[in-house]
Amino acid sequence: MDPQTRWWWTFLCGIAALNVAAWAASALWLHRRGAARRADVRLHLLLSAVYVAGCAWRSVLPVFDIQRQVLVDSALSSVLVGRSVATLAELCFAAQWALLLAASARSVQAHRALWTARVIVPMIAIAELFSWHAVLTTSNLGHVVEEALWGTAAALAALTMASIAPRHAGRARVALYAAATAGAAYVAYMFAIDVPMYWARWLADEAAGRSYLALADGLADAASRWTVSHRWSDWHTEVVWMSLYFSVAVWISIALAHLRWPRPLQAAGARA
Repeated sequence: MDPQTRWWWTFLCGIAALNVAAWAASALWLHRRGAARRADVRLHLLLSAVYVAGCAWRSVLPVFDIQRQVLVDSALSSVLVGRSVATLAELCFAAQWALLLAASARSVQAHRALWTARVIVPMIAIAELFSWHAVLTTSNLGHVVEEALWGTAAALAALTMASIAPRHAGRARVALYAAATAGAAYVAYMFAIDVPMYWARWLADEAAGRSYLALADGLADAASRWTVSHRWSDWHTEVVWMSLYFSVAVWISIALAHLRWPRPLQAAGARA
């Protein structure tokens, strides 16, 4: 194994262990404070648990999907298993964002914002279908659409949170502005780096006359074929997104269970 690959994998495994411990500590803290008696907190903890576990799995068993490339020679590293874990985890993460938007919108009676909350999970579900199409057929065009949908969903969420943040007070306002800022950074990354990268890969495949798999053949291929590579040159293009996704995104997921929605400014003014 190349030294750079070893250090990176060690980092991913360490982050996975840290994240699991952080989720457990977070859940214990919420239980001791009595917050876990709330249905919304319990739901966030459950969704976060799935996301944390899914990202930990993918950190220990990294997979480069279309290339069928893995670090660990095991059936558990197969693209079929890895993509299934990723799909479940990502839908849970999207559901957390939908819950955040819905709770913050209802607390200030922002009915239009509820529309965004309702479309987030369906948009990500469609993105997952395009991801599966890309993984099974080995055509990066599916990833282009997938990442564009993720970016669009994030843009809608960020704009909605920024628009309703002034109607909240205290920590809720700060949390919404922080979430909107993080969302904006994510959108910039997706459309400036991620989507163009997959588009360039698809154009390169088209120029090379690459043959794509039928869905049925791709399903069998994803379940049974994987190539073990420990070369840094084979992994370096995936390092940035995997490292950030399996660390920062997980911390955000854990943090979402701790948000509260106090009485908004309008209500406080009405009662004064």
